[in-house]
Amino acid sequence: MSTDQNSPRTVLVTGGNRGIGLAIARSFEAAGDQVIITHRSGSAPEGLSGVIMDVTDSESVAAGFKEIEARFGAIDVLVANAGITKDGLSLRMSEADFEDVLNTNLTGSFRVAQKVLSGMMKKRRGRVIFIGSVVGLLGSAGQVNYAATKSALVGMARSFAREYGSRGITFNVIAPGFIDTDMTAVLDQSLKEKYIAQIPLARFASPEEVADVVRFIASEDAGYITGAVIPVDGGLGMGH
Repeated sequence: MSTDQNSPRTVLVTGGNRGIGLAIARSFEAAGDQVIITHRSGSAPEGLSGVIMDVTDSESVAAGFKEIEARFGAIDVLVANAGITKDGLSLRMSEADFEDVLNTNLTGSFRVAQKVLSGMMKKRRGRVIFIGSVVGLLGSAGQVNYAATKSALVGMARSFAREYGSRGITFNVIAPGFIDTDMTAVLDQSLKEKYIAQIPLARFASPEEVADVVRFIASEDAGYITGAVIPVDGGLGMGH
């Protein structure tokens, strides 16, 4: 795996048009890498290359990767970040809401990971990083569907890691806690204070703090780390 300083890599960040995904994309871009983000509609943020892709649709994924390979070649680093929430108490959660979250967060991550494997195997190197969540191991009331998908990413990453470790490809999960994004900005102040009271570091993280850890795991310095879950949660999930 080339170091950040020596050779630009081709990095794909799914759902990289906002929030944590955008911070990750900008971090790789600042390091000199060629960054492609996927988005379902509209255009890519300024300075980034974008490809229209809906990770819930196999045909859209196939078409998106065909375009990526034609324009940029094989992917060196995949950050599977695209995800959704459809929260609700389990007693009233519809099967559709459960399956939609599963199809985006878990099956969508599988679809894109599967697509980068051939190119990485030929190069005998690669980094695949799944963006999980502290709730994947901690659990969260009202998020049975979301927590299930983020927990399942761990088993998926570790299975991939065992299958492709001998080819120099690593698979890891980054598990963020509460992050300052548009989603948390709309929370009631009293609810924010309740959440912060549970975090040993007593604050939310910035998206850039997650991006820094992602870029480390993608670096040569992290070449002997695979099948790991790396928390970026201020200590919220300790022991889980």
